[in-house]
Amino acid sequence: MDESAALEVTAARAVETADRDRVLWSDADREWASRAAAAIVGERASAREFLGRRAQLVLERIGTRQPAVTRTVRGIRWRPWVGVVTVLGAFGFGVVIDRIGGGSSINLLAPPVFALVAWNLVVYVWLLVRPLVLGRDAAGPVRALLIRVASVRAPLRSEQADAATAARRTVLAALPREWARVAAPLYGARAARVLHLAAAATALGVIAGLYLRGLAFEYRASWESTFLGAEQVHDLLAVTLAPGSWVTGILVPDVAAIEAIRAPASENAATWMHLMAGTVAVVVIVPRLVLALIAGLVEQRRAKRVQLPLDEPYYRRLVAGWVGEPARVRVIPYSYTLTSEARAGLEAILARAYGNAVATIDEPVGWGDDDWLSPATDAAGGASEVRLALFSLTATPEDDAHGAFLTELGAGASGGRGAASGAATTVLVDESAFLSRWGEDAQRRDERRAAWRELVEAHGGVAVFVDLAEPDLGAAEAQLVDAASAHRSDEAPDARRRR
Repeated sequence: MDESAALEVTAARAVETADRDRVLWSDADREWASRAAAAIVGERASAREFLGRRAQLVLERIGTRQPAVTRTVRGIRWRPWVGVVTVLGAFGFGVVIDRIGGGSSINLLAPPVFALVAWNLVVYVWLLVRPLVLGRDAAGPVRALLIRVASVRAPLRSEQADAATAARRTVLAALPREWARVAAPLYGARAARVLHLAAAATALGVIAGLYLRGLAFEYRASWESTFLGAEQVHDLLAVTLAPGSWVTGILVPDVAAIEAIRAPASENAATWMHLMAGTVAVVVIVPRLVLALIAGLVEQRRAKRVQLPLDEPYYRRLVAGWVGEPARVRVIPYSYTLTSEARAGLEAILARAYGNAVATIDEPVGWGDDDWLSPATDAAGGASEVRLALFSLTATPEDDAHGAFLTELGAGASGGRGAASGAATTVLVDESAFLSRWGEDAQRRDERRAAWRELVEAHGGVAVFVDLAEPDLGAAEAQLVDAASAHRSDEAPDARRRR
């Protein structure tokens, strides 16, 4: 899916998931969008084509009711002019900052071009170690700043806080956040391309300023040092200016020539200017242009293939409804027997979060039962089955029992016995019994939540706390979506590629 289509799909998702109370976009609207998109794309279309066309319909209809949504979609697109201005500004910066040692004298041991070369060498080393420090697709502070400037949107105007306004604000706040998560790899490559071009432009500006001022003024080259003699200075310059000497064919003057220009003596700096310009071109400009080309190719590939989190409940529900093969959701309680009221609440949450999925609620697994998951039962669900563990907040989490159950179920595992696509990464913790007993003790509830969250996260899962007796369907749906998103962002890059 290309960048434009992915943005529209992400915007439609924000509209349909952030508006929990169905104020702006009703269930009837959702059903209409799915039916209309299916009729337009036909049976032979791919899931991405269906989602893309459906998103267009969603934005067309919601845009007539809520123009702010359409404006926000346009506002969070990447602004190409930001890159152009950044590169041109970098060139101008290079021209104006070039003061070679001050006045018309060049100190051969301290020209600004050496700092420019040294800085870029440090950057090259950082580019090699950055994936180990920040992660392969993580953006550093400079890239993050550029991304924010290039895709920032105007703040919302203050309005009367009625239900529709509150829902609209929630949607408009969710939209850029969701798109930033989806577009992070693409925008990272795009920002890298702009910054590499800006670095090359800065170096080019330094050289241009050097020669432009050299036409109007005579630069004189000399050197002085408390600790270095002519021989040491020659060796240092021979190494530092070697790239320039190689590309221009100009040899670094010998020791006698360097001794002859020791301050207060000097000579015309044209030879040294050529050597410096050649060094900057070889060490800075050419590598940066190559890196910009590589980043540009990566950007083009990612712009044509934006990866959407299609394993999240929202997308699974839409695709399953389109193909007519509902997804399977399996809830496995552990040492917890649901009351009829809690079961009804759980079924309502599953229907809201997973749509027409076939949901099954297993019989409770007994405490310490290690043989509950047989190979036949494990294979029955298939790779498309979503498995949710269910605990009660009244229970004290124990790693030997609850933790072993999560390990068996496959929480946080990418393969092996009990693992399935997205299985057991989300753990439901029912608070209804706890609230009926200690409902007024907020501190006790927070402490118990923290204990459960610690255990679940230790086994690679995400805890979702719900009150099955009086479920907040919108909040539960949002938490399930966030849990699926969190699991996806924590997966190893090689696991993502395999999927």
